[in-house]
Amino acid sequence: MTIALADRVEVVNFGCRLNIAEGEAVRAAAKAAGARDTIVFNSCAVTDEAVRQARQAVRRALRDRPGAEVVVTGCAAELERDAFAAMGARVVSNDAKGLTESYQSTVSPRRRASISGGLQFEPAGDGPLPSQGHGAPYTPALSGSDHARAFLGVQTGCSHSCTFCATVLARGTARSATTEAVLDAARTAIDRGQREIILTGVDLASYGDDSGTSLAALVEALLMLPVERLRLSSLDPNRIDDALFALLTGEVRVMPHVHLSLQAGDDMVLTRMKRRHRRADAVRLTERLRAARPDIAIGADLIAGFPTEDDTMFAHSMALIDDCDIVFGHIFPYSPRAGTPAARMPQVGRSIARERAAKLREANARRRAAWLDAQVGRTASMLVERDGLTGHAENFAALTLATPAEPGSILPVRLTAREGDRMLAA
Repeated sequence: MTIALADRVEVVNFGCRLNIAEGEAVRAAAKAAGARDTIVFNSCAVTDEAVRQARQAVRRALRDRPGAEVVVTGCAAELERDAFAAMGARVVSNDAKGLTESYQSTVSPRRRASISGGLQFEPAGDGPLPSQGHGAPYTPALSGSDHARAFLGVQTGCSHSCTFCATVLARGTARSATTEAVLDAARTAIDRGQREIILTGVDLASYGDDSGTSLAALVEALLMLPVERLRLSSLDPNRIDDALFALLTGEVRVMPHVHLSLQAGDDMVLTRMKRRHRRADAVRLTERLRAARPDIAIGADLIAGFPTEDDTMFAHSMALIDDCDIVFGHIFPYSPRAGTPAARMPQVGRSIARERAAKLREANARRRAAWLDAQVGRTASMLVERDGLTGHAENFAALTLATPAEPGSILPVRLTAREGDRMLAA
């Protein structure tokens, strides 16, 4: 059935997997509020480029959909509230984006101007946006049924003070969902046929710090359910304790894929970032992971061109890709975020940061290609996505089938060849 444009609620997610999970709560809240012809931009602010993309998308929607209600939420909206409001969009805070009342009681400045026939926008004002409150437990966020995998947000905010990061400004300090609430959300995903659940959060490894539990305890509770595959998103390396390490390396239903928030490979840069690990810690951890589970794949976040980074410091980050066998790199150039200590440090320049990021990506691409080439001839268990042709192996290698299969199924496949960043499977 075709849904008329005037009845549609469209949610556009930017950035992290947590936003993907929270996007479904946004859609449900807007629909429950009776929203019609509404576009919600669930924005990201991890870099200046992410904010620029959000602004560009909002401007395009305002221009191309003059009758639509345009709403902006997420981290960029939290940090640049007045700028988005001045464009004519309704701004909803991160804490309130899953609440029905956020979409039912306030007419946007743009709609008010349309009704009055004028072009004046009301300022955002100085009062707080609607919020669940930074002290309240986080409500788990579960992505929709349009993917074979379910993204399950279990935690938001961060209580650390990394000098480059604006997340704490946008999402507040760390708050976790209750274990029972997470289990209820997981049951929903399982009941609708999603056979892999990906746990995500702003600082996932800190889950439970505010409630006396832990991420390992949550994983153990989830494994009491009939979940077939469980995957964890980015982890702070210094928070992988013995209990979590044992689950990552010894539990067959926890996928052999660990993504680490490393950020840099030089100790001085890590110190200036106020990270809580050092280079040797990262190398030692990845060696232990591979020794305990040889099929495990390592991913990592890396920032290029952090303030004061010289050629030698950058070379240490380049070498980290090989030293930690990083095959899935999330690499981006540093960009200063207003209000963060790193923005006040001596900058290396954006062009240098971009060049270094490109070199890191090239090094990571070579490492990944060699790793994928070594997969040829091996067997894997593939979760088939909704298109029936693509999916992922246990180690997160991207696979493409020669012939379509049942969407959402898990198939034993043989990896026959590498094609770019994907493996062909039969």
